[in-house]
Amino acid sequence: MKLSISRRALVAGGAALALGPGLLRPARAENGVTDTTIRIGQSAVFSGPAKDFGVDYRAGIKLYFDRVNKSGGINGRKIELVTYDDAYDPAKTAVNTAKLIDEDKVFALTGFVATGNLAAAMPLAEKAGVPMFAPLVGTTSFRTKVNRNLFHVRAGYDLELRKIISHLSTIGISSIAVVFQDSPFGKSNLATCEQLAAEYKVQVVKTLPLAITAEDAKQVATEISAAKPGAVVMIMAGRMVETFIRDYRAGGVGAPLYTLSVGITDAAGSAKRLDGKLAGLVTASIVPPPTAQRVPIVADYQRDRAEFGEKIDSYTTLEGYIVARVMVEGLRRAGKTLTRDSFVAGLESIGSTRFGDFPIDYSAKNHNGSTFVDLEMYTRDGQLRR
Repeated sequence: MKLSISRRALVAGGAALALGPGLLRPARAENGVTDTTIRIGQSAVFSGPAKDFGVDYRAGIKLYFDRVNKSGGINGRKIELVTYDDAYDPAKTAVNTAKLIDEDKVFALTGFVATGNLAAAMPLAEKAGVPMFAPLVGTTSFRTKVNRNLFHVRAGYDLELRKIISHLSTIGISSIAVVFQDSPFGKSNLATCEQLAAEYKVQVVKTLPLAITAEDAKQVATEISAAKPGAVVMIMAGRMVETFIRDYRAGGVGAPLYTLSVGITDAAGSAKRLDGKLAGLVTASIVPPPTAQRVPIVADYQRDRAEFGEKIDSYTTLEGYIVARVMVEGLRRAGKTLTRDSFVAGLESIGSTRFGDFPIDYSAKNHNGSTFVDLEMYTRDGQLRR
């Protein structure tokens, strides 16, 4: 005897109840998402010679998250930022990333710092399907193909190096020497620099590595001086930049010096320690000056610094603030039923737009974010001038 439609439905319903009430409930919430919170994870350098990058970046990210949380959050959810120190060590980054994903159950990752550290974290993030948003990394190898779970905000180092080398070519400098950080960051971007130099017919007369922890660069400075380049390009980050500048300029002015945006983080401190030798250093900048309140996003940043009592004020802090603002827009576009898939879709839906006049471009075919790069020059006291 066949069951009627209503009878079959009743039997099926009873079977579902027998298997457990969970079958009648909606799918469970995404990791890191509750009715009241969104948990975001960060591993970065908060100790050692490069700590300014992580400390300042976190300060800017948290500043905008504080603004959003004070305004009620995103669809009623406050953002919680969980951070761990990796001391610039990729092995520690991997451990921290696993902890953030497996134990803290974060929804997404943000604010990671340095090429090697990102390389250590990405396989773990990809395996778990966790979005990685806005690492403080501009290395080209992470940008040539779209990775569905990786979004950048800052312009790539290739764009920074192109800006520097095209400028040198324009002003008639036809030879450079390159001092590069002895790390994946330095080596990969040295290759990019050499390719761009060939494109602009600028001869690379010398390339030399420098250890991240170097406290003496006299030998490197001597060899660079002997090569007599028209300019010196530094592909380095943090205190090692100071070390090279100090020793290179100890014997006189030398050739003009150029650095990437990550070269100097504590400009006031660098200026004091270098006792005037910072003057004339040209840097690529990937955000507007944090003092340029004519730019709407900078005005917002300075307003929030004053309101929330944030004492740290730097290009990296402003970058973190912009990063958080873009991330929040992706979370808003993801909708009330927040999932990692809807977050990725939300970011890709942003298209080409401006956040307080700062340009961002995302789509399903482009996760690279900004192409903004400018050149600025340091004064004796650590101020920047265009």
